[in-house]
Amino acid sequence: MIEIKKEDVLAYHKQGKIAIDLTKPCDTQYELSLAYTPGVAIPCLEIEKEENLSFEYTNRSNLVAVISDGTAVLGLGDIGPYAAKPVMEGKAVLFKKFAKVDAFDIELDVHSVEEIVSTCKAIAPTFGGINLEDISAPRCFEIERILQEALDIPVFHDDQHGTAIITTAGLMNVLDLTGKKVDQIKIVINGAGAAGISCAKMYRKLGVGNIILCDSKGIVRTERTDLNVYKSEFAIETEESTLAEAMVGADMFLGLSVGGALSQEMVLSMNAEPVIFALANPTPEILPEEIKAVRDDAIIATGRSDYPNQTNNVLGFPFIFRGALDVRAKKITEGMKMAAAKALAALAKEPVPYTVKAAYHNEHIEYGKEHIIPLPFNKEALIWVASAVAEAAFEEGVARIESYDHKAYKEHLRCLIYGCPEEE
Repeated sequence: MIEIKKEDVLAYHKQGKIAIDLTKPCDTQYELSLAYTPGVAIPCLEIEKEENLSFEYTNRSNLVAVISDGTAVLGLGDIGPYAAKPVMEGKAVLFKKFAKVDAFDIELDVHSVEEIVSTCKAIAPTFGGINLEDISAPRCFEIERILQEALDIPVFHDDQHGTAIITTAGLMNVLDLTGKKVDQIKIVINGAGAAGISCAKMYRKLGVGNIILCDSKGIVRTERTDLNVYKSEFAIETEESTLAEAMVGADMFLGLSVGGALSQEMVLSMNAEPVIFALANPTPEILPEEIKAVRDDAIIATGRSDYPNQTNNVLGFPFIFRGALDVRAKKITEGMKMAAAKALAALAKEPVPYTVKAAYHNEHIEYGKEHIIPLPFNKEALIWVASAVAEAAFEEGVARIESYDHKAYKEHLRCLIYGCPEEE
């Protein structure tokens, strides 16, 4: 486990982690007249005639707003918009580092659905996409739904869909490795917030029929009277009420809750070759060594970098937005999300680049129970995921571009990360 020193962290974050830089020169009188008045009036008038030209003559086609009200920040809870800013800046860093997407972090000191929606709608002309982040449930569901309907740019709540996409990719490969059938497995999800419910929806779309959702009060059952509309969608009729009861005969456990929530006894009650995604951070619902002490057939994933199968949302949102922005998508559809998951699952089966093995000091990384999803520093993820998302957007009719060449776009992405060979 990496030891992180407080003084190093504070020094890293001092004066922030992002800045604005120029993409065009402004060193002469003529360049000044191009950048601003009088020349700037020309693109303004072109855009006035056709709003979509704002993607052509401004940075809108490569700019995402990272928006939070600070009510559900990491595992810290409701710490407010000021304290949320380091995290949102960090999100902007990941956008730029992993997908070369520019992102502005915008922390809002408003909290009602109406206020957040109206603010996002008001600033939408600036951006090519909106990444909602760390907004507490159930408001986050309603905010995303309204904005998706009201705006013609992608609106993506990463806390919901990022985890769903990455874990769905892992689940696809688990099914491949174990030979289990998607319509015959039993999945228990502990944590009925934004991520848990989104995962349940995506697993259902994949074909899973037996999903048991649990929250802090136990199994989400039809007889409970404290369920919101989002939990009610997954309420089941059962006399069982506890997580321990739900775990008996389970094929997969997805933890999006708190450290220590899963016991060794519960793990023992699972079916053969159990899948355990213990994603609470920094302390998982159960540690991998605790699982291995009682089961030698388990497939384990956590949210941590010091164990195999790290489930990290950085495998999703930068590349999803890259693909969506490049085809000027109006929204991110369920098909685009599933395309991203399938691309990640397929990439995990490919030979791991030596640079990735070197970064993890492990020469033996290959597809198997300890490598069911790609590693965050695998640069190929940009090519695989962004191109899959772009293709799905075009095929579903939500892209603004008139034509799409999948092979050419993949080559463009390859040049973006590795550089283009010089033409002779």
